[in-house]
Amino acid sequence: MRSPHTPWCLLLPWLVLIVAGTSTTLAEPRPAPRQTENVLLVTVDGLRWQEFFGGCDESLLSKEAGGVRDVPALRRRFFRNTAEERRETLFPFLWKTVAAQGQIFGDPTVGSSVRVTNGLFFSYPGYSEILCGFADPRIDSNDKKNNPNVTVLEWLNQKPNFTGQVAAWTSWDVFPWIINTERSGIPVDAGWSAVRPQVPASRRALLQTLADETPHLWENVRYDAFTIQAVFDFLEQQQPRVLFVSLGETDDFAHEGRYDLYLDAALRNDRMIERLWTHLQSLPQYAGKTSLVITTDHGRGDDRVSWKSHGKDLSQARFIWAGVMGPDTPPLGLREQLEATQSQIAATVAQLLGEDYHAAVPQAATPLPGVLRGSQGPAER
Repeated sequence: MRSPHTPWCLLLPWLVLIVAGTSTTLAEPRPAPRQTENVLLVTVDGLRWQEFFGGCDESLLSKEAGGVRDVPALRRRFFRNTAEERRETLFPFLWKTVAAQGQIFGDPTVGSSVRVTNGLFFSYPGYSEILCGFADPRIDSNDKKNNPNVTVLEWLNQKPNFTGQVAAWTSWDVFPWIINTERSGIPVDAGWSAVRPQVPASRRALLQTLADETPHLWENVRYDAFTIQAVFDFLEQQQPRVLFVSLGETDDFAHEGRYDLYLDAALRNDRMIERLWTHLQSLPQYAGKTSLVITTDHGRGDDRVSWKSHGKDLSQARFIWAGVMGPDTPPLGLREQLEATQSQIAATVAQLLGEDYHAAVPQAATPLPGVLRGSQGPAER
């Protein structure tokens, strides 16, 4: 008579497969919990992708093209045989640290680009695109008019976890209108304005005296050293979760046709950003919990004359660059074969903080692909 029970010898292979499958499922690593609690957003005004990816441009190492006063000295300081060496010489922090630990976007030599979408290629439209996530044709000048759009800074500041935890410190004095401080309530320290009360009283008088008595090369743009120092003083009193810092000297020295001073400012900016990043890592509020997003508002021309300029008549100025580094960003380095836009920066800032800006503001672009561990962007599919 046939037994109603299947022999163990026949069941054994199936049991092995079931156990093996269960073990494989249990062994799959769980996604690491998000670590980013703060974002530092930095912009470097009008810094060309040509220098960012290629370092010192030899074609501008002259008095005629670059207004260089001491060509041999500038060449010794910045010129090297390869683009990789030149860019690391000009931006040691951005290339030896940010590129190594994070991601860099926009290098056309590896089939990538970051484009400005507003079609105007100058500052107010560019910063509005960065901060709002889309181009607005109503913003067509650098006039001090309040931005009708809500920036990602204001959008975050409206959320309970970020209210009163968003601040901006900028060299250009138009930012209070770009960020619309009247409506947003976000503190914006900008230009040669009076030193804000957030700076400790013991420092405020000294900084104000220095600001008043230092010659102002540009009345609407203060020196970046003042901006960075103001940030450090502010951090002694308050430690916001979202900090926007905008540096401005590179654009103004380029407009003046001084390639030597433009390169000097770029190197100083790299050092300032490194010093700020290092300082943040020394503070419990930020250490291991902060992501850095860095970009520029527009590009420039690409020859011996047009490098000084930008605007809608210079189509080359639509190309820019960007970088991201932080505890949740895979260290993919230089991103290849990837097209991105300036308008993706806003949603990227929000995404790093666990917020979906694109879903809330559909006209805003999606985040940069792959900057958040576990996210699937076009380059990762």
